[in-house]
Amino acid sequence: MIFAASLAAAVVIVVLSATALALWYERKLAARMQTRIGPQFVGPIGLFQPVADLLKLVQKEEIVPMGADRVLFALAPPLTVIFALAAAAFVPLWPGVAVVRSDVGVLLVIGFGGLAMVPVWMAGWASFNKYALLGAMRAVAQSISYGVPLVLAAMVPVILAGTMDLDGITQFQATHHWFGLWPIIPGLPAFILFLLAMLAESNRIPFDIPEAESELVAGVTTEYTGMQFGFVYLAEYVHTVVGAAIGSVMFLGGWDGPFAPGLHWLLLKTLCLFTFIYWIRWTLVRLRADQLMTLCWKWLVPAGLGLVFLSAAWNQTGWSR
Repeated sequence: MIFAASLAAAVVIVVLSATALALWYERKLAARMQTRIGPQFVGPIGLFQPVADLLKLVQKEEIVPMGADRVLFALAPPLTVIFALAAAAFVPLWPGVAVVRSDVGVLLVIGFGGLAMVPVWMAGWASFNKYALLGAMRAVAQSISYGVPLVLAAMVPVILAGTMDLDGITQFQATHHWFGLWPIIPGLPAFILFLLAMLAESNRIPFDIPEAESELVAGVTTEYTGMQFGFVYLAEYVHTVVGAAIGSVMFLGGWDGPFAPGLHWLLLKTLCLFTFIYWIRWTLVRLRADQLMTLCWKWLVPAGLGLVFLSAAWNQTGWSR
């Protein structure tokens, strides 16, 4: 019990610290892509810029709009972080070790990802602001829609490995092959589908219509100030970091790697996926709402169904063993 509590606390600290570094890393990456320098004055090469941002947010006054539901308005931001962190508990850190190991870990991870939309809707509804409400409605519609291809993509490694335990999926890949590399079909297309659906679940470009600044000011965060705004902003990055970690576990072998398995391989693969996500963010433009839904229901969902059938057929042949 003491070990589990200590491990849980360590994971929370590591994820939050990694998220702070991810904020700095994204700014440096974006600056490099745009021929800029990025953060450089606060600490060595700007490493303490996230700390400065945190201190700035802590000092700002928290304002509750007139007409807002005060309880829901205050409760929503911390809940977004809690649900985003909850999924990290099921990520296997090294062979046989996770904060929570479950035979249905994949189901629980996807479930917590879906629950993350509940506080987003709460924030939009409680703000008593039309832009926040529209942003929340878009976020819920997008989460429900892209949750379908996300589940279908996650079913591919589940079928190929024969388990819903994330550590079991990783151990299968360690003794056989990484699903993102083999079988090429359905493994690689399922990996790409998972990344696209995860981008939509995290509200990242080109799927960021819930907070389209040119249309909705700042979406659900329009009326939030201070650390309340900081919590919602933090949750998006935590969701992205944890999603990248889960993608590396399910399709790239997680802690598995040459020389010796370990946490360093999981961190390296997560960093690579995170870099790819933000490379996409600073390269593509935002989709329209109708394009977003067309892509999901006309292309990604049928593709996901086809990949599930192909993985089942592959498994039945016995080649995956």
